[in-house]
Amino acid sequence: MTLLEKIYHGNTLLDWLIAIGVIIAVFSLLTIAQRLAIRRLSNIAAVAESEFASLLINILKQPQFLILLVLSGYAASFAITLKPLLGIPWEKMVVLILIVQAGLWAGTGISFALNRAIRKRLDEDKASVTTMTFLAFVARFALWSIILLLILDNLGVSITGLIAGLGIGGIAIALAVQNILGDLLASLAIVLDKPFVIGDLVVVDSLSGTIEHIGLKTTRIRSSSGEQLIFSNNDLLRSRIRNYGRMAERRVVFTFGVAYETSLEQLRLIKEIVQQSFEPMEHARLLRVHFKEYGDASLNYEVAYCLDTADYTLCMDVQEAVNLQLFQRFQEKNIKFAYSSRTLFIQRDGSSAFGKRD
Repeated sequence: MTLLEKIYHGNTLLDWLIAIGVIIAVFSLLTIAQRLAIRRLSNIAAVAESEFASLLINILKQPQFLILLVLSGYAASFAITLKPLLGIPWEKMVVLILIVQAGLWAGTGISFALNRAIRKRLDEDKASVTTMTFLAFVARFALWSIILLLILDNLGVSITGLIAGLGIGGIAIALAVQNILGDLLASLAIVLDKPFVIGDLVVVDSLSGTIEHIGLKTTRIRSSSGEQLIFSNNDLLRSRIRNYGRMAERRVVFTFGVAYETSLEQLRLIKEIVQQSFEPMEHARLLRVHFKEYGDASLNYEVAYCLDTADYTLCMDVQEAVNLQLFQRFQEKNIKFAYSSRTLFIQRDGSSAFGKRD
């Protein structure tokens, strides 16, 4: 019997040498492939600024010396015969290391998705960053809870009772903090559905203000009078919210009345005057102007127009300019605005009294 044919722990020396050669070869190939792939992806990421390439680089950097050595050893184990006393623990160890490595890869994916979402939302909605960070924490917690259960199951621990206990405990905790969980879920709904964002002017029931902060439990609104209004997220979503920040344009309707002494020719001229008053307005578009009705003491007109902005200050500027134009043109055409239906009469004795217009 030659030296290579001698038996050591159930395998010949030649088999052990082959296994060692397989370990060296596989480890070298994996290391070279890892470095080449990282270098190639780094070039792609630098030229094309690809986020996906950056993610792959982070994933490929995860397997360190230990995981590569374990994979090499697992490949070499096919070249020899291991006794059950060694084979079973070895297989369990390989599976455990692969489970942990899979968890690291998944964690890298979660971090990548979180950072990408935060970058996109920083300019649009900074408040959602807090919620996204919390969701990432929940995702990581759930991930490593699953990893822990898989490890325990691989070690032969019965996890059925553990899962049942966790389920019952989770229900008890959920019932105890259901209000907090309701606000957290409402915060998630606000971030994903975006009924409003920071800076929007909203009206909640009879309260109005500008969204100032969206947190995990509460949303804060700065009212027009200066104080801060704090709403529970869950209660806020249950309310009817009018969001003026989403107005693509503002529609305005106003009325005015002229005296009954106005002639028919002047009445027909009023519509033209109103139309001409809107011509120099850059942001306003006249929709209609009509002689609407015979009032108690006036002939009433109704005017409707649209603004291409939701800015309330600009709306009032346009309304003021239109009012001044109408006042000027009516004076030029001797058209009188109507007074109130109650007129002040001066008596001969110097006293005053109100009465109906005749």
